[in-house]
Amino acid sequence: MKTIDELVGEGVAGKRVFVRADLNVPLDGGTITDDGRIRAAVPTIRKLSEAGARVVAASHLGRPKGAPDPQFSLAPVAKRLGELLGTDVAFAADTVGESARGTVEAGSDGSVTLLENLRFNAGETSKDDAERGAFADELAALADLYVGDGFGAVHRKHASVYDLPARLPHAAGGLIATEVGVLKKLTEDVRRPYAVVLGGAKVSDKLGVIDHLLEKADRILIGGGMAYTFLKAQGHEVGSSLLQEDQVPVVQGYLERAEKLGVEFVLPVDVLAAESFPDLKTKAPAAPRTVAVDAIPAELMGLDVGPRTQELYAAKLADAATVFWNGPMGVFEHPDYAEGTRAVAKGLLDSDAFTVVGGGDSAAAVRLLGFDENAFGHISTGGGASLEYLEGKTLPGLAALEDS
Repeated sequence: MKTIDELVGEGVAGKRVFVRADLNVPLDGGTITDDGRIRAAVPTIRKLSEAGARVVAASHLGRPKGAPDPQFSLAPVAKRLGELLGTDVAFAADTVGESARGTVEAGSDGSVTLLENLRFNAGETSKDDAERGAFADELAALADLYVGDGFGAVHRKHASVYDLPARLPHAAGGLIATEVGVLKKLTEDVRRPYAVVLGGAKVSDKLGVIDHLLEKADRILIGGGMAYTFLKAQGHEVGSSLLQEDQVPVVQGYLERAEKLGVEFVLPVDVLAAESFPDLKTKAPAAPRTVAVDAIPAELMGLDVGPRTQELYAAKLADAATVFWNGPMGVFEHPDYAEGTRAVAKGLLDSDAFTVVGGGDSAAAVRLLGFDENAFGHISTGGGASLEYLEGKTLPGLAALEDS
């Protein structure tokens, strides 16, 4: 995989360099609520700009239906990117149309242009190779070179991620190189004990990674909504908690397999529960109750791991040499249900382990709860991509960059 340093070394001054970044940030109206992914994209864009390239940055945002949708416009991102770069970022009002062509053509050496949301064109995400390829051809006409740096999208077989690198000389950006290097530390020559913390809502989202990590990890800690399917598999009643009943037999199989392999599964021993889901807008007090996992009343739903579980998980992380964490322990957006997630984050920091926070809600929680991002070994920009890499899957965007 060619690196951006090699590309810059060959000379990029005056050349149009298409940078596929991941600028898919959360928006509240037109306000960016977490700019972590934009900040992660800055080093690669700045390196190319300072080398005299005419940078053409592009990304998706949200899930528009293949047509322009103002609520998913990248205009606020262009403004924030300019602030972080300390320079004006020209914004094209379309992806491959008149505005894109004109804005890119007007760029000078060192300039940065951001195209409108790639997913405003149906060809970006099309499953039809010809339609996707046609869009990639139009994108390729805007550039001389390609740099893939959107790690959060490399597990997608999309035009700008998979098809475009085949049409231009290409290299991996600094962010992708860093992400892949970190993930190799979780799959090759892992320092042990190796602890994995998995949370989030649905166990079905994590089946592949659990299956793969049973062969890799020494212990797996489970929290979040997915924990209740595991508790049900152990024979506990879970009240009105989130439950994927159809996955209970699968989970039982994992628990049995873990026992045979000597992998320790650590499940909650108590939870914070309430009669209804909390109001995340008003953050009104939710009056949770702490209950043992073998005594969850029928009318209550579990919304966070309890204090005994927090202590247990901290102890299970204390002696780890490597920790991978993906998924919150509860409804961390509400202060009454944030302590389980906070305890895991603190457990990572208190250990001497190489710690990796696997993107998505876990990364958002680290920032929302006020932790120093630099204190962790690595905070990934791609939750789904990280999980698929750990599952051992081939990621289309990485495969495209490896083909030189």
